[in-house]
Amino acid sequence: MPKTRYTNLDNVSTDKTLKQFRQWREERRRKKKDYSYLIPNSPPQLDYLSSNRSELAITWIGHSTFLIQFAGLNIVTDPVWAMRMGFQRRLGMPGLPIGDVPEVDVILISHSHYDHMHVSSIRRLYRENTQLIVPIGLARKMARKGFRRVRELNWWESMQIGDARISFVPTQHWTRRTPFDTNTSHWGGFVLEDASGSMRSIYFAGDSGYFPGFKQIGERFDISVALLPIGAYEPEWFMTSQHTTPEEAVQAFLDVKAELMVPMHYGTFRLADDTAREALDRLEADRAKRGIPEEAIKVLLHGETLRLM
Repeated sequence: MPKTRYTNLDNVSTDKTLKQFRQWREERRRKKKDYSYLIPNSPPQLDYLSSNRSELAITWIGHSTFLIQFAGLNIVTDPVWAMRMGFQRRLGMPGLPIGDVPEVDVILISHSHYDHMHVSSIRRLYRENTQLIVPIGLARKMARKGFRRVRELNWWESMQIGDARISFVPTQHWTRRTPFDTNTSHWGGFVLEDASGSMRSIYFAGDSGYFPGFKQIGERFDISVALLPIGAYEPEWFMTSQHTTPEEAVQAFLDVKAELMVPMHYGTFRLADDTAREALDRLEADRAKRGIPEEAIKVLLHGETLRLM
């Protein structure tokens, strides 16, 4: 039986040829980059995080991994505590040691790329009552790895856990873990809404190129805080279909009509040729150019907690 292969909106392709990979490799050899800037770590608020079940709080672990305390739940996105990703060493320590993460109620997986789904990290976090939410096509793989409470969602589908309504929304990307499973599971982001109406909504964008889906998400949801990727965009001719530039991330922030942007997906692994300093500088320059207030974009340190009412 042929495998289902998932696609992007408008069937936008992220495929690259061997010639394009060779061109990127040759460009990389000629570049001289300063990778000395490392995102600082902020001492985590361990006592607060372990006891908090009432406030909305977002703690950046690194890359696309956050601890989001929302509607009485401890939610972890794209868990990756690995100190190495392929041939690349992690550039800094995780903002919160995995042994200090409070008991996790929900794990959200945006897609199955290794820098977003580290199975060993998931095993460390997973407990009998932990709910694992994955894109459609991925549940069987996770069940084979021994995870029992797995729910898969297709784009625009939702599920309720307590007061938290969790919706899976489109991104423009792709996925593969082996040479044989390209795009056999989907990819996307998540919107968290509080059914009680007491907490602001959160949009976690996962990994994406810039696409019309951001506007669709902004039309369907009333988003307060948007966690958006700003890294792994260079060379832009190669990465444009799958990773947003900092400027495109700002446009996505405007598209989803959020009140606050938190940048992510930079400065943890060297996945492309851009640097964390370049990404942050371009982000700030574009914010200023557009006249967006400084307080509308919150740049977190690793381990820093953003507490919101």
